[in-house]
Amino acid sequence: MLTTLIAFLGACTLIAASPGPSTVLIIKQSLRSRRAGFMTVLGNETGVFIWGVVAACGLTALLAASQFAYDVMRVVGAAVLLGFGAQTLWNARKKKADAEDDAPVKARSSWASYRSGLLLNLANPKAAVFAMSFLPQFVPSGAPQLPVMIGLAALWAVYEVGYYGLYVWFVGRMKAVLSRAAVRRRLEQVSGGVLVLLGVRLAIEG
Repeated sequence: MLTTLIAFLGACTLIAASPGPSTVLIIKQSLRSRRAGFMTVLGNETGVFIWGVVAACGLTALLAASQFAYDVMRVVGAAVLLGFGAQTLWNARKKKADAEDDAPVKARSSWASYRSGLLLNLANPKAAVFAMSFLPQFVPSGAPQLPVMIGLAALWAVYEVGYYGLYVWFVGRMKAVLSRAAVRRRLEQVSGGVLVLLGVRLAIEG
């Protein structure tokens, strides 16, 4: 069991280290404040846990088997990514147009940050299908699948809270540099562009 747990946490580390939409959004929100970044992490990991429970119940198998259902979620996910990306690019452009180089970053509610992380994760059909294929691999032979998979999903989410929390902490430590409006604007342009590209890729993929 200990060997399985170590292997599971190692796999979770590799998954979290792979760059994706959630990573980009967490870094983007962390540029606002540590609170915004951490609440985004919590929202994202709530989504991870929800998909894990759905996978444990076998419902994600329906998504994987139905091309129509998958395509609907793919389009919705692409729209969410494009929306986040476009909003980020617009905000960066607005700051430049207004020339508010010394203006403080506008505060965002904790709920809004949490919701953005949750929405981005739940709108990603790949996250659902991945949870279905990932979690069962670590269920010990003869163990009850449902409670074990839910427990693994919870562990996965908690572990990633700690992992992505390091991202939030690092961005906070770099605040002296990143809080400069010109640097912050450039990072928002990059993160917005990446989110738009990920949205386009999700929309056009087969």
